[in-house]
Amino acid sequence: MIPEPLNPANTTVILIDYAVGFANLLRSHNLTEHLNNVVGLAKTAKWYGSGLVVTNGESSRPSGPLYPELLEAIGDQPVIERTVDFNSFLDESFAQAVRAQDRENLVIAGIATDGCVLQSVLGGLRAGYRVHVAVDASASPSLEAHNTAVRRMVQTGAVPVTWFSLAAEFQLDPKFHDAPHRMRLMQENVPSMAMSARSFVNAVELGKRAAKAV
Repeated sequence: MIPEPLNPANTTVILIDYAVGFANLLRSHNLTEHLNNVVGLAKTAKWYGSGLVVTNGESSRPSGPLYPELLEAIGDQPVIERTVDFNSFLDESFAQAVRAQDRENLVIAGIATDGCVLQSVLGGLRAGYRVHVAVDASASPSLEAHNTAVRRMVQTGAVPVTWFSLAAEFQLDPKFHDAPHRMRLMQENVPSMAMSARSFVNAVELGKRAAKAV
């Protein structure tokens, strides 16, 4: 059976451990692209009003605070400091925050894909959630580690998604039919698509001018 679409009312986005101390260890994705995707996913949750839970390890650890770009995107969103490693659902403050969202679908992303993301995805599945993993907003110290973790999560029942495909699915909700969110996300966080859109608009405008000149 095909599940119902993801929409902001039935989905919680979970962002795990985007700590500055980890950033330079990542090799599965280009760091600039990684930051862009993380911020795009955070904006998607905030702008569409889905559930959102953000967590990090203890700030006293060398891994440090969350990415400044992410903190700017989430604004006054609380950040849960976990005292439990890897599986976030073993931390009661985190598990309670997810339950409080009262949404059956989870979209989980973070670092590292083969560490805290993998174990938290498995924890969400064990807790009975429909779990999705935002693969392009997650990263690991190697591409092999990232890809292997994604395969394991998929084999255990998680569904892979990309952050912008999630935004597109949220946009299908009738409540957001005329909302500017997806176009704004495209302009700010998908520059190649934004340039293509500008090229199309320019071509249409040139066609109109040519038609008038005839």
